[in-house]
Amino acid sequence: MLRIKTRRRPTVTLPLTALIDIVFLLLIYFLLTSSFINREGLKLDLPKAVSGRAIKAPLTVYVDQKGEIHFQGRKMNGAELLEALAEELSKTPEKKVEIEADRRAPLEAVVSAMDAARLAGAKTLSLATEKPAEP
Repeated sequence: MLRIKTRRRPTVTLPLTALIDIVFLLLIYFLLTSSFINREGLKLDLPKAVSGRAIKAPLTVYVDQKGEIHFQGRKMNGAELLEALAEELSKTPEKKVEIEADRRAPLEAVVSAMDAARLAGAKTLSLATEKPAEP
């Protein structure tokens, strides 16, 4: 009887450790480079400024294009805003207020919101802007 030798085929194994490392690095990269901005539901068209800096304020006042002032989801006038801001600023150690005003908002409403923030005790006041699209 004739015996035929059969060769065993070598088994190929993929090194999954390197693949898993790459997947985790990509996941970390995308998490760090993405930005999660949560708007309160007001559709504002912010003015554009090249020299703007990112400042995160704990309190944000919104002024829409009709000149209506919104704070914490409620529409307010200047006196109500002053009272609400004074109460909130007394709770926070950093006295920062950011005003997000639509670019078509009346200047009087924006100044009224700024004035209320200063009178309420805000130490830092900033206006939100967007960077213009690069050509």
